[in-house]
Amino acid sequence: MLDSRKNQRFDKGVLPGCAVKIFSRYILNEVVQHAAIGVSLFTFVIFMRDLGRLLEIVVRDSAPLPSVAELFFLTLPVACTITIPMGLLIGILIGLSRLAADSEVTAMRASGLGAWMFVRVIAIFAVSTWLIALVNSVWIAPMSSAALARLQSKLKSSQASFEIQPRVFYEDFKNMVLYVEDVRSGTNASQWRGVFLADVSDPTNPRITLARSGVIIAEGPDQIRMHLSHGSQQAVQPNNPQQYEISTFAQTDLPMALPGPDAAKQELVPVSEMSTAELWYRGNHPEVNTGKQRNPQDTPIVRARWYLVEFHRRLALPTSCLVLALVGIPLGLSSRKGGKSMGFVLTIGLVFLYYFVSLTGISLGRNGKIPPFAGVWAANALFLVAGLVLLHRVERSIIDLGSVRGAWDAIRERFSPRPHGELSQHQGVGGAERGVAAVHYTRRQSVRYPMLLDEMILRDFATYLGMILASFILLTLVFTFFELLGDIVRNHVSLLVVGQYLLNVTPSMIYIMAPLSVLLAVLTTVGLLQKSNELTAMKATGTSIYRVIFPVFVIAAAISMGLFFFDQFYIPAANQRQETLRNQIKGKPAQTYLRPDRKWIFGEHNNIYYYEFFDPDQNTFANVTAFQFDPVTFELIGRVHAARAHWSVELKKWIFERGWERSFHGSAIQNFREFDASTFPALVEHPNYFKKEVHQSSEMNYRELRSYIADLQQSGFDVVRLRVQLQKKFSYPIITLVMAVLAVPFSLSTGRKGALTGIAVALGVAIAYFVAAGLFEAMGNASQLPAAMAAWAPDLIFGFLGGYLLLKVPT
Repeated sequence: MLDSRKNQRFDKGVLPGCAVKIFSRYILNEVVQHAAIGVSLFTFVIFMRDLGRLLEIVVRDSAPLPSVAELFFLTLPVACTITIPMGLLIGILIGLSRLAADSEVTAMRASGLGAWMFVRVIAIFAVSTWLIALVNSVWIAPMSSAALARLQSKLKSSQASFEIQPRVFYEDFKNMVLYVEDVRSGTNASQWRGVFLADVSDPTNPRITLARSGVIIAEGPDQIRMHLSHGSQQAVQPNNPQQYEISTFAQTDLPMALPGPDAAKQELVPVSEMSTAELWYRGNHPEVNTGKQRNPQDTPIVRARWYLVEFHRRLALPTSCLVLALVGIPLGLSSRKGGKSMGFVLTIGLVFLYYFVSLTGISLGRNGKIPPFAGVWAANALFLVAGLVLLHRVERSIIDLGSVRGAWDAIRERFSPRPHGELSQHQGVGGAERGVAAVHYTRRQSVRYPMLLDEMILRDFATYLGMILASFILLTLVFTFFELLGDIVRNHVSLLVVGQYLLNVTPSMIYIMAPLSVLLAVLTTVGLLQKSNELTAMKATGTSIYRVIFPVFVIAAAISMGLFFFDQFYIPAANQRQETLRNQIKGKPAQTYLRPDRKWIFGEHNNIYYYEFFDPDQNTFANVTAFQFDPVTFELIGRVHAARAHWSVELKKWIFERGWERSFHGSAIQNFREFDASTFPALVEHPNYFKKEVHQSSEMNYRELRSYIADLQQSGFDVVRLRVQLQKKFSYPIITLVMAVLAVPFSLSTGRKGALTGIAVALGVAIAYFVAAGLFEAMGNASQLPAAMAAWAPDLIFGFLGGYLLLKVPT
């Protein structure tokens, strides 16, 4: 009787409780594993940006190891606010897509598990993830942001000397301009040679300090002491140029305040560092948001709106776990043909759509076009409605997601050129014979390369590579936007400027993330071939494993070459534009090394020019001063000042008008004269020199950087750091091929264990490589290793490891 009741329950599609528990654990295990790998991978991608900086701090021992570890852990909660919802979505979509592709979903539904049963099972995971994300977003991330700001402020003085780069004018100090000819690495502080310090409290008459050497000594979180040796301080009387003051010193100390936020910015505490309770209070009580206004639009009511936007964002972003799960469940259950690849594609599309709607709503709420609540929660509301509709639809019948791919294949086949020997419906017997002969001829011609097997592998590899790279770039762009959101709000930056900045950041992201993407794509492609026994079938036909993976290596080598040329012809210009736009978003003036036509510029012949105005159309200066230096000792040997200067095309010289000239011998004035108009043989820089931009190493290609290093080295400057970057122009693209070689043996060994094991291995390999590369680069920058070894050692180590493992693979 009992057995008949059990059979009756199964006949009606009702599962016993033990079976439901087994299925629930099985589904949760599949989803949680993919989600954990996704969160780890995405968090590592975001953390890659700060890895080099932390390793350099470790190598040069400029901060205690506990502080470095604290910097590392404090950056994780902020990254997790973005990566946790994405990890949940990719876990649900890929997990359910895998079950659907293997017909396990069909078997479960045939056993009585409806769509709402999947919702109840995955709701356990979604609600748990939502609670974790909510705690992180509301409490942990704000506290970690505030603690990170305090720690960075504490370490700012100890890092100050390392932040100074040679031959760059720094104008961040209040009323001070700093220029250092040469910077040499030290254990606890960098050693400076040739220091030029200008006090521009009176812009028309700067007071200068010169020193043969110098070093920075930290005295507090916002205070440093500049210890200078063998120098002088010089000043001229503004109304009497004949009066000139020179005071020499063997040793002197100059206290300086580190650059920090101005008073207006202090009134607007970064919203990321404020507690959620304070955001709510300030958002609902505009009267407390008083203080100095930066512009007419910066009113207490506007500030209250900004605080409310951030308050709702901290709640809406974790809640996206629930609505993304609601949308992901029916789509994951419906992706039967696409499998995991379809889940990955859906993840990219859904995340892009969600953040596009979210960022649009935040912008509208921030500008007062709609209430903050409506703007921030718009994306969640849209996905909630879509999720309920899709769930209702999938409960009746499976949504056919394969129709999209089928439509695309039909369009591609419709417009693709047909082979010469392809049969038509109107061909006769003779036409059929000719068609068969043509097909055989086409096959004979295609036996060499690429074959059908190569095309299949390349198609899968290109698909996975595109999906992985697109997801990494999208994730980094979203995180970058939220990272700059406070500055965007504070400085009233338009979305057009933000869009231009993100567009110009994308090329460098592609360059940095291509090796990791190739590693994952190769692991996924070869791992799936191994798991589905396709590699076994290929080897059974006599095809060597080396022949199977040969096309992957060809494409990886092509990508390496492409990255090199990409870095030579496009990335430097994009980096220049994105740096300028970032300064605009941050509310900073353009740095002198990016815009030398502002106030200060170093000439071609050991001259420093300072001017209040330059007309690039008329080639004229107003109130210009030229400082002439000895190229060996960096001693001031001459100073020229003129009220006006213009370029003479006939003489090919600058004509200085209404000014004076002084020449020096050591600390003594050797000569002084006043003039109405005069030319100087040492001041002959062409006007175009003042209109061009001087770039950093990331803003120069290989040829430009090599020429720049040669010029600096001829003058006796320390170019170790630049030599490392020069070598990396070649070594970094090559790592793409190395990653492909390294991925093949790992994918073959883990293919039977599933894609999760392969991704975990890829993550471990990537972490090992990027940590090793950052460590070697930091050691090279600190002169602890030769530049070539610092740049090429990671490639050689991992290349030999990959080659050794590849040779041990059974073919």
